[in-house]
Amino acid sequence: MAVPDGALANGLRVVKKGTSASLNVPMNRAVVVESDEPFAELSIANPSIADISSLSDRTIYVLGKSPGLTTLTLLDASGRLITNVDVRVAADVTEFKERLRQILPGEKIEVRTANDGIVLSGTASSSARLQRALDLAERYAPDRVSNLMSVGGVQQVMLKVRFAEMQRSVSKSLSSSLGINGGSSFGVNGGTNTLNNQTGLTNSLSGNIPVANSNTGAVLFGFNAGSVQVGLLLEALEQKGVVRTLAEPNLSALSGQEAKFLAGGEYPVPVAQQDGLITVEFKPFGIELNFIPRVVDEDIVNLELKAAVSAIDPTNSLELNGLSINAFSRRETSTTVEMRDGESFAIAGLIKDEFLDNSSQLPWLGDVPVLGALFRSADYQRAQTELVIIVSAHLVTPTRGEALTLPTDRIKPPSEADLFLFGRTARSSSGPASEVAKQDFNGSYGYVMD
Repeated sequence: MAVPDGALANGLRVVKKGTSASLNVPMNRAVVVESDEPFAELSIANPSIADISSLSDRTIYVLGKSPGLTTLTLLDASGRLITNVDVRVAADVTEFKERLRQILPGEKIEVRTANDGIVLSGTASSSARLQRALDLAERYAPDRVSNLMSVGGVQQVMLKVRFAEMQRSVSKSLSSSLGINGGSSFGVNGGTNTLNNQTGLTNSLSGNIPVANSNTGAVLFGFNAGSVQVGLLLEALEQKGVVRTLAEPNLSALSGQEAKFLAGGEYPVPVAQQDGLITVEFKPFGIELNFIPRVVDEDIVNLELKAAVSAIDPTNSLELNGLSINAFSRRETSTTVEMRDGESFAIAGLIKDEFLDNSSQLPWLGDVPVLGALFRSADYQRAQTELVIIVSAHLVTPTRGEALTLPTDRIKPPSEADLFLFGRTARSSSGPASEVAKQDFNGSYGYVMD
């Protein structure tokens, strides 16, 4: 036989008279409630959660003691049930909400209570503000904060790095050589600098510059005084050189994630092992860029950056066991900076100025006024280097693929007729990509600049 609804098999039934209600009470705070009907008896299911006392036959004083849920029961003078009230005690977040609005105004952060903790939801404008909200919540509910927030705004960073290096060098030298050949009659034979050998003197007097000469310009004078041959050689050199190096790598990454970039190659370097074997390790060279961006607050970006430009330098090679190992010229910087969206920062700079001069002469003869210049040689060298590394950060968002263009979109391989009959090595492409490629772009390709 089926048991009627509301009845139990042992003859008991659940009393459902009255209207059930819910009452929220902040922890360590009191709430006064009033009953529509006079009551004669009050009871609370769990006194450790809430404490109650009657102020009159219609008024109840409820004090929240610890987080939790319990039941308040009201009975009339005849012992009949008036109502059951669900009393929910939770942490008091009123002050926390006020402090949150003062510290982070305008943030769309919602605050709720769950048992004895605090639940944060909504959207923060940056990861830094999200962390501030969590730190503030920990002050009110230590180790009982649930984070359901998300970070809004742009969280992708494009970094533009410009390496600019200028090298200038100047060198000048002036030297003189004097040679005398007295022939077999006098037996005098000698010279200075280039003309210190008889073969050089003989060639000079016949109108040829000696093989030992390495200067760009040389003037030769020679005459005979009887059997005495005199040769005078003036050698001069002036060299000027300018080298300009420029690299502009661009790289994008999500906030807090590391991005790496290498445009160059890897050079094999032999490495001797303890067992006598030789292994090969590859050393990268070229344009290197590693960075970790962090969007700390709206348009403020913190950059942990490492950038380098390197090249193989065969002039400083090393000979080891018959192997020739080239050196590397490398310009590198590693730093952490903070800037706003679109701003630039000069993170590294170098000005190097080297000067070297030499003077050589024959003892005593070089000190003779005027004529002493024939017995002296002088040269000087000066080298200047300027290096600047500038970084720019931009907050970026992806764009539609139709708006992107590549250098290969401008041309297509030629047909056989174009190649063999007309000598065309490429033909223009057609379509939307070609129309985009023909436009004149002033900004970076592939991203929408905020």
